[in-house]
Amino acid sequence: MKQPSPSGFREVEHTADWELQVWAADIPGLFEQTARGMYVLAGVKLSVSPRIHRWIEVTAPDLESLLVRFLEELLYLVEVDNVAFDEYQISIDGEHLRAELWGSTLIKLDKEIKAVTFHNLVVNKTESGFSAAVVFDV
Repeated sequence: MKQPSPSGFREVEHTADWELQVWAADIPGLFEQTARGMYVLAGVKLSVSPRIHRWIEVTAPDLESLLVRFLEELLYLVEVDNVAFDEYQISIDGEHLRAELWGSTLIKLDKEIKAVTFHNLVVNKTESGFSAAVVFDV
């Protein structure tokens, strides 16, 4: 029997919006997998070069709010600067997230994500790490 991947994401059927189930061994990995999944749902395709390097820092009172703020920052950069990211170095210290990101400009975006929601959003501790379900308004 095939062992599940220690980290990843998959789309879950949802009536009107998009839902992403995400899992990883640690919290930074969970945030990275959620960002990757969000870009996949939106159909993001990146140019090969030039590479872009950015820093993001956000604060929030809990992990769920921190995850939403992080994803909102990424959506803002897609919308305003036409960039997305495929390499992440994320550190989380309590209510503070700091992420070093590498990516490039978009050559394709299939569908715009309007917002990251708090609908049923809970970061759960599991036997193998952490999981969450994130709903996106499209």
